[in-house]
Amino acid sequence: MKIFKDFATYNESLGIAAPLDNDIDVGYYDPPNIVLATEPVQVDFYRISIKIKYKRKSTPLREPETAIFFNSPDLVIPPGWDAEPTYTGMYLQLSKKVIEENRFLFKTYLDYGQHEALFLKDEEVEEIKDVFRLMLNYYEEEKKHFAVLLSYVNVLICLVEAFYKRQFSTDPKQYNRIVSDFQQGLVDYYNQPVKRLPTVLYFAEKLGLTSNYLGDIVKHFTHKSALENIHEFVIKKAKELLAKNAEMNTTQVAYELGFEYPNYFSKFFKKMVGSTPKEYRTKLDTKLQN
Repeated sequence: MKIFKDFATYNESLGIAAPLDNDIDVGYYDPPNIVLATEPVQVDFYRISIKIKYKRKSTPLREPETAIFFNSPDLVIPPGWDAEPTYTGMYLQLSKKVIEENRFLFKTYLDYGQHEALFLKDEEVEEIKDVFRLMLNYYEEEKKHFAVLLSYVNVLICLVEAFYKRQFSTDPKQYNRIVSDFQQGLVDYYNQPVKRLPTVLYFAEKLGLTSNYLGDIVKHFTHKSALENIHEFVIKKAKELLAKNAEMNTTQVAYELGFEYPNYFSKFFKKMVGSTPKEYRTKLDTKLQN
């Protein structure tokens, strides 16, 4: 599998225009001249790809779709594009250096998977086209307008975030099912012996999603991050074990929940509940006696 370290070699292999800059690359697709059949590849940078009226060869009966797709370092791009050479669109490529130096400008969806696309409405496409026109005005080799260009990149990022929220809200049944599966996964996790605490990555892989995509959906519908949901469930289980299993000491409870170090469990519990596990159990015993 070939790994592309820079824009220039990737653009050449794909048949799109050579970049004018090593950190930001902006351009339009020219489908008749693009290489549509490729081996699996990886790119060592970030891509936001807007494809308009994109039609897949594998699903000829489906209507063309307009969507934004994402590629990030370590993500394998599957063979070929599976596309009819009739779509139009734009792309934005960002180096890891730009992301690291301006992390506050960028959102978690830059690490979404290709199957976690944002499907656009016609009016949203027009907004994005307007931003791309402005970006191209300042896309110059001399970098004298780099700050302005970066500002328009931020506008695009914010638009995509708003459009994702619209997409999550438009089809709540689909996304509520993901949230329900995540929450059921927490229950199932503790219905078996555990060796470690559950993680967002664990549930994302179970659901065939990226961690960021799962986290954003859970946050949208529960108003709490996926990690916060996990922590609250762990505390709920801890309280149940402390209340219903008097024979278990706090060290045993910690190991039962998947904590590697009992001291960390005590600190975690106190931070979440306001008292240590021992203090919590003492309060329960006092209430029962009264």
